[in-house]
Amino acid sequence: MDISLARTFLAIVSGGSFARAAQQLHLTQTAISARVKTLEAQLGSRLFVRNKAGATLTGAGEQFVRHAATLVQVWERARQQVAVPPGRRAVLTVGCELSLWDPLLLDWLLHMRSAAPHLALHTEVGFPSDLLNRVAEGTLEIAVVYAPQQRPGLRVDLLIEEKLVLVTTAASGRMPAPADYVYVDWGPEFAAQHGLAFPQFSRAPVSASLGPLGREYVLAAGGAGYFRLDVVSGAIEAGRLRRVKNAPEFLYPAYAVYAESADAALLAPALDGLRQVAGAHTAQVSLRRPGAAAALTPAAPRPPAAAAGAAARRRRSPR
Repeated sequence: MDISLARTFLAIVSGGSFARAAQQLHLTQTAISARVKTLEAQLGSRLFVRNKAGATLTGAGEQFVRHAATLVQVWERARQQVAVPPGRRAVLTVGCELSLWDPLLLDWLLHMRSAAPHLALHTEVGFPSDLLNRVAEGTLEIAVVYAPQQRPGLRVDLLIEEKLVLVTTAASGRMPAPADYVYVDWGPEFAAQHGLAFPQFSRAPVSASLGPLGREYVLAAGGAGYFRLDVVSGAIEAGRLRRVKNAPEFLYPAYAVYAESADAALLAPALDGLRQVAGAHTAQVSLRRPGAAAALTPAAPRPPAAAAGAAARRRRSPR
């Protein structure tokens, strides 16, 4: 089978319509329709029912989803392994969401340098939907993202339950005025909870779609905003930032997403490294807290769908 047919099929499933698949693959809708007809002829079954809302899978189409994902993943793994650098046995490609890479991805690379020297490593930073598509297509082995949507053929493991905390450069540590607030876009779940908790901050004068950018702006210009506790703990310890008193905290968990059909021997050291790095960060943050007696252990994995939904909806009570 032509792999492009399987890619086209998966693009339609992901986008929900022939039109969105055409945009994603940079093709015309006529070309997309022709590929689907060819694929349906080869399989001897109709895969989609087209309607005004888009395209809906038939029973045969639902059965083919897992097989199509496996076909693309096997092909991509074969293509990548042919180009293994000298002295390495395999290539491992890992992607991380923009707001999560710092410092998780760098620390993981340093860990893998000594823990798995036989692997050639390729890392990318991107948007969650793109990263998940890449995992489904087989061009990424692992994606590290926040609150991923469950997809056929993919597994989701909880790595760490990070917290978003409100910090300020003000010596008083009090709730900031709207003019001093910097809004950081931590995703739709955070936006919904944040809007309920802080309607007065709905029109922040400065906003950032990248956590590290917002953090550095606050440190340089002054102000307040929500940031991951892991990455601001050092600045809090140094007295450059202060926790805002009685401010609510929001959970911001990180998950590792990978294909069920992926090579377990290739993934094992990478996943183990991510868990160790995430656990070390949890322990460091715990030890920095006043009165902390012992390091925390990494949170145990939970069923993916329940974990993503519960973590995105839950918010801790104000201290």
